[in-house]
Amino acid sequence: MLCLFDLDGTLIDSELGVTACIRHALTKLDVPTPADLRPWIGPPLRQSFAPLLNDDAALVEMAVDYYHERFADIGWREYAIYPGIAELIDTLQGAGHQLAVVTSKPHRHAQPIIDALPFGNRFKKLYGPHPSSPHSEKASMIAEALADFGASPQETLMIGDRRYDIEGAVANGVIGIGVLWGFGSREELELAGAQVVIEHPQHFGALLDSARWFTPALIRE
Repeated sequence: MLCLFDLDGTLIDSELGVTACIRHALTKLDVPTPADLRPWIGPPLRQSFAPLLNDDAALVEMAVDYYHERFADIGWREYAIYPGIAELIDTLQGAGHQLAVVTSKPHRHAQPIIDALPFGNRFKKLYGPHPSSPHSEKASMIAEALADFGASPQETLMIGDRRYDIEGAVANGVIGIGVLWGFGSREELELAGAQVVIEHPQHFGALLDSARWFTPALIRE
């Protein structure tokens, strides 16, 4: 089985670093920061900045540059690994499953995080969009992973906390697994087409032996 993991909100809780960098960018532009920045975690930065900056392309690019300025310095280190994730990754790798990361975070920012994770070497590939892209690109990156690994959609999982992960899975016919310990809601994930939604990493392993892939389900404690 090929297991593709989202990064932010799935492997790591990156809220502190992401929101601090957003505040840094908006402060530089003298723009008030929204009270709730959690919805910003997951979508492409340009997509989130645009409405706040009146779709001014030049200002959006400045905001993105300011964000990356702080992120490259200290923001990438401001995260926590979700409880149970390290054990899950070790279990999957030990069972012979192939692992990769598919993230909306630019490759140059995601790679140092993966390299610093205690289980980062378990992932054979990292897929991230070009820094200039205004789109999530999850669908195209998943397609690239399928080609690289020679995997069939029926034997591939995309695991993530936001609709972008699930929409990318649906576009490629792979199994979309939504997780609730990140930044998305059950409603968001199920509306996007998640075939399974789980609340805790420890529930994931049992699903690999489950026959309920094509029935939306919520696995509870």
